[in-house]
Amino acid sequence: MASILVDITGSVQQAIVLLDNMPDELFTRVDPPAYSSSIGAHLRHNIDHYHSFCQGALDGRIDYDHRIRDPRLERELPLSKTILEGIVSELSDFATSDLDDPVDVKMDCGDQSEWSKSSIRRELQFLLSHTVHHYAVIGMICRLQGHCPPDDFGVAPSTLKYRQAQQQLKACAP
Repeated sequence: MASILVDITGSVQQAIVLLDNMPDELFTRVDPPAYSSSIGAHLRHNIDHYHSFCQGALDGRIDYDHRIRDPRLERELPLSKTILEGIVSELSDFATSDLDDPVDVKMDCGDQSEWSKSSIRRELQFLLSHTVHHYAVIGMICRLQGHCPPDDFGVAPSTLKYRQAQQQLKACAP
């Protein structure tokens, strides 16, 4: 399996693990002015992007502006977890041979929303970066509430690989 597929499914699985040990009240809590979007809201936003990708990749037209925005995903932790598990399954259906398939992509940027040329691989790279960004915010929210996420939560796979390589070098140093 291509590394982007491993990284993207692993990233979604990180959220599932985080939700396994999260109290419902933390999932929905907001604490202005520190943060005004809940963990549930950040995950719902990511889920919407994954749904847009998975649906659009099948027909070659990914429209990130056409999102479901189901408010239940912001309030119901078990539902969000179930949806994330389904996303892992959908992403696992992609093959390395699919990665260079062309897709048209639309995302609102200011007053205009135009279609651009892309590929499945590039959109997975976008989704991974987008996910890591939101996970970093989720990690901060968790820590502010005394709930410690795993050390690798909200950290880019490339950073994790770099850190692992550095630890291996230190372990081998005389």
